[in-house]
Amino acid sequence: MHKKLTVTIDEEVYEGLHKYIGQRKISRFIEELVRPHVVRPNLESAYAQMARDRKREQEALEWAELTFGDIGHETA
Repeated sequence: MHKKLTVTIDEEVYEGLHKYIGQRKISRFIEELVRPHVVRPNLESAYAQMARDRKREQEALEWAELTFGDIGHETA
């Protein structure tokens, strides 16, 4: 469901939105910019989904093992 929101912005910003984004695309543009700052994903679900990606998990494991090996050779 969508809700209507009225905001007040500087005239120069308003003109720029119309010129570069387009009149019918401003709402989507603003929503995409704002969403990551106000809508938090379900992290447990997101981590579970990432864990099911076997290729990604293998790459992460290889990276972690290489990084751990590098630490063992550092001097204080």
